[in-house]
Amino acid sequence: MRLHVGCAMWTHAPWRGRYLPHPLPAEERLRAYASWCNAVEGNTTFYATPARSTVESWAAQTDPDFRFVLKLPKTVTHVARLADAETELREFLTAIEPLGPRAHALWVQLPGSFGPGDVGALAAFLQRLPKSHRYAVEVRHRAFFEDERATRLLERALGQVGAEWIPFDTTAFFTTPPTSDAERDAWMKKPRMPRRSAPLTDRPIIRYLGRDDTERTVEGWRFWVDAVTGWLREGRSPTVFVHTPDNAEALVLARRFHGEVRARMPEVEPLPEPMPAEPPTLF
Repeated sequence: MRLHVGCAMWTHAPWRGRYLPHPLPAEERLRAYASWCNAVEGNTTFYATPARSTVESWAAQTDPDFRFVLKLPKTVTHVARLADAETELREFLTAIEPLGPRAHALWVQLPGSFGPGDVGALAAFLQRLPKSHRYAVEVRHRAFFEDERATRLLERALGQVGAEWIPFDTTAFFTTPPTSDAERDAWMKKPRMPRRSAPLTDRPIIRYLGRDDTERTVEGWRFWVDAVTGWLREGRSPTVFVHTPDNAEALVLARRFHGEVRARMPEVEPLPEPMPAEPPTLF
């Protein structure tokens, strides 16, 4: 029984020398991260399709059961809005082939302007996608969270192709005003949506945003510890991504979340031992 946890990136300046060895060549950074977490969000693919050689390096640094949740390029989701983007999509799918089973789900993140009236376009797009991948969709239009008809419409479109709905839970973050520059920046940029927790498939994916204060982050994820524990008992295989505004402690927090679930369910497979941040000394 496995629970996959991860962060929004695998390299981050505040982690260097504290949690991850530094310096490290680019082709070793993911390997170090993968000793802490067994999943990662592929946010960089939103901005540019990586070279195939780069993806081959990602595969070489991770075990086959490591999970990438890779965001489709913005040229597909935001510029073309899922229409007439076959060339860009084909280039992306070709580039990520070396990941094999590590490409856990391809992530269709849609802009806030993508509303219930656009679900037909989404359904048609999902139907055209190759069946060799799993897909997960993130929406940011409030109607999908507040209007039951819109909710059912989206769930039906996703259910037809076995796609998951990725919630980005920011409810704990927006409980009280920001107290740091990173929190103030996130306050302006992150979506404010009601919490959604109903999985559509056997592989739910959660994105959770806490605060820069560790204990407030932990307090805010209690709901998800309960939910994930329940999903594991049902035989589901969840993936949870832990965010904070500055992400300085996100590596530790992701492992802490895993540990809290495992304390309730000892049969969950443990995470690997982290790679030492500093080389061993002779004394």
